Amino acid sequence: MNYFENVIGGSGDEGVIAVDVSRDVLVDPVTNMSETPIPPDLLTLSADGSAESDEESTKLTLAYENLYEIPRTIAERFSEHIKYLDISHNKITNLDPLVHFRHLTSLIADHNPITENCILPPLPQLQLLWLNHCKIASLYPWVSKLKQSCPRLQHLCLMENPAAPSYLNGGTFYEYLQYRLFVISQFPSLNHLDDRKVTEDQRSEAHRLYKRPFVERLVKPGPGGFSQLMHTSVTWNALNNKLANFLGKERQGNRNLLI
Repeated sequence: MNYFENVIGGSGDEGVIAVDVSRDVLVDPVTNMSETPIPPDLLTLSADGSAESDEESTKLTLAYENLYEIPRTIAERFSEHIKYLDISHNKITNLDPLVHFRHLTSLIADHNPITENCILPPLPQLQLLWLNHCKIASLYPWVSKLKQSCPRLQHLCLMENPAAPSYLNGGTFYEYLQYRLFVISQFPSLNHLDDRKVTEDQRSEAHRLYKRPFVERLVKPGPGGFSQLMHTSVTWNALNNKLANFLGKERQGNRNLLI
């Protein structure tokens, strides 16, 4: 039987509305999902906030529900009030239903088979995004599209993705450094990347290496040129190797950054 359980005041997840979605709810969100019943007490609770504080009524978790999609019923009924959404530890590959969550400021989507082909819809208020342990294998152009969707992003975690090399997945320090600088260069407002704070030295170096006028000078027409990489999904190693050929020995003189 489908049910929604209000766990406000419970231990551990105080203030979070936990949703338990059984298998028969996991249907095509475009067809039958809108007909899924929701208890009237939860609708009343979330609509006017009379039984809880404003902060508590803006948190929703769908974690560990074996979901393949964000249920459209939930998106349409609760999106106007939700600012914090946890959809971690599911099987979600499509984030299009998030378009309903116009006021979302925090999204936790760890441990989902999300790839670089999954583009977030416009989330102009989003400040925190966790996509740890997903399947993102290419940074470009995915990062640029993420910037367009989430221009106010301040906290981003991509750890344990193939496109985020680190000691955790066999990446070298150099690969990790270049990955970090490239991502920082795309988000001027980013304060925290993965498990470390963004420093002013990193921001300056990222701007020097990857600012748009610099990249545009590297673009050459014709097949095999850097312009081809700019318009296709490529792995970080491919992009990094191409840049290394252009930069030559310049990078060898760069100072090491504490990260």
